[in-house]
Amino acid sequence: MNAQDVVRQAREADLRLVRFLYCDNGGIIRGKATHASKLSTRITEGIGQTLAMQAFTGVESLAPVEGMGPIGEFRLIPDPNTFVILPYVPGTGSMMCDMIRTDGKPWEACPRTFLKRMVARLADQGMYAEAAVEHEFYLAREENGKYVPADHSLCYSSIGLDEQAEVIDALLEALEKQGLSIELFHTELGPAQQELSIHHADVLRAADNVCLVRETAHGIARSFDLLATFAPKPFLDQAGSGAHIHLSIWGTGDEEHQRKNLFYDPNARGSLSDFGKYFIGGVLRHIRGLVAITCASPNSYRRLLPHFWSSAYGAYGFDNREGAIRVPSVFWGREADSINLELKPSDHSGNPYLAMGALIAAGMDGVQNQIDPGDPQEIDPGNYSDAEREERGIRRLPTTLDEALDELERDTVLTDALGPLLANSYIAVKRNEAAFFKDKTPEEEAIQHFYKY
Repeated sequence: MNAQDVVRQAREADLRLVRFLYCDNGGIIRGKATHASKLSTRITEGIGQTLAMQAFTGVESLAPVEGMGPIGEFRLIPDPNTFVILPYVPGTGSMMCDMIRTDGKPWEACPRTFLKRMVARLADQGMYAEAAVEHEFYLAREENGKYVPADHSLCYSSIGLDEQAEVIDALLEALEKQGLSIELFHTELGPAQQELSIHHADVLRAADNVCLVRETAHGIARSFDLLATFAPKPFLDQAGSGAHIHLSIWGTGDEEHQRKNLFYDPNARGSLSDFGKYFIGGVLRHIRGLVAITCASPNSYRRLLPHFWSSAYGAYGFDNREGAIRVPSVFWGREADSINLELKPSDHSGNPYLAMGALIAAGMDGVQNQIDPGDPQEIDPGNYSDAEREERGIRRLPTTLDEALDELERDTVLTDALGPLLANSYIAVKRNEAAFFKDKTPEEEAIQHFYKY
C-alpha cells in the first residue's frame, strides 16, 4: 500500500482522525493524530515530536539523556503498509511510524529503525527473519478501587471460553478486520487470563502486529466495561503474562533454489540444524543482557521464577518449557516450515522492535562465531543443584531489572547493535523506572504496571 491508497481509503471510510503511533523506550504505545482532511500532506511530512520523548519513561518522568531535552524534534513518519481502520473507535484509523530527523534521515534513537537495521543486516547475508508472538493477558474490571479478574475460569477450561465468549469474538473479529490471521486462542493458567497467537510474518510486520494486538485488546475490552492488561505480573498471587517470541531465520533463495528455513535439518534431533544450534548458542551467550530488553520492567522479574514455566535459567531444550529457549516440536507434514525457536523470557513491557532486533543480534553472533549451546536440558533446570547447574554452565537469569541492565551495559554485541544513542537512552529510561519502584511495595508496583500495559 502506498500513501495515495491510504488517503483514498481514509476518505472512503469517512475517517476523522488517523493516529500516528510508535512504541517508546518504556514499552508504551504513544503517538499523535492528524485530522483526516490533512492526511495527504501529513503522511509524507509527518508530525513533529520533541526529541525528549525517547527519554520519557513509563512512569511519566524524563530521564537525563544528552540531547533529549526541550530543544529539537523528530518527525513521526507513518508506514502506509501498517494502515488500519480501527473497528473499536468511531471514525479513526492508525499507522505505525518511524522516527525521522528533520534532515530526513532515520533517527538513531528509533526502535523501529533499529529492527530495520537488523533486517538489513540479515538481507546482506541472503537471509530474512519471520516471527510470531504468543500474547498472554488478563481481562479484568475495577471494583472498589481495585483491579480484579473478570472471571474465575480454570486453565484451558471451556468455562473460561464461555464466560468471555462475546469479548473474545469481538476481539477476533476486530483483529481480522485489521488484516491479522489468528492461529490459536485459549484460556490460560490465571483466572480470566487469555492467550492469543497470531500467524507468523516477516519480523518487522510481526513487531507491528504486537502493537496492533495490544491496542485492539485494550479497545475491545473497554467496550465491554473491562480492562485488558498485558502487564507481566498484574496479580501477584496469580500466573504472569508473557509475550513469547517465536523466530525462524530463512535463506532468501534464488531462481534455482526456493527459500529455506535455516533452522531445519531433517536428519538432526528435533529437526534442528547446526545453524539453529549456533543461533541458540548466541542467544544463551547474551541472554542475561538480552532480558533487559525483552523483560523490560521491574514487574517482569516477579514473573521469571523457577518452576513457573516462564524460564528462570539460561538453558534450552526440546519442548522444555522451563528453558529460556524452547525448541518446539515440528508439525507433521510441514516440518521444514514449522521449525522455530521460542524465547520464553519476554513480555509486553518490552518494546517489540527492540526485543526482536536484539534477539536477532544475539543469535547471529552465535552463528557467526559458531557458539556451541551445549547439551539440551532434559529436565527443569531448577531441579538441578547449584553445583550441577554450574557444571553444565547454566546461569540464573537476572532477578531484577537493574541487574539485567548491568549485564546489558557490559554486552558490547547488543549495545553495538543498538548504537550509542539508542542504547544510552534506553538504559537511562530503564534505570529511571527501576529507581522509581525501589521504595514501592509489590502491590504498588503491580498497580502501576497494570494499566499502562
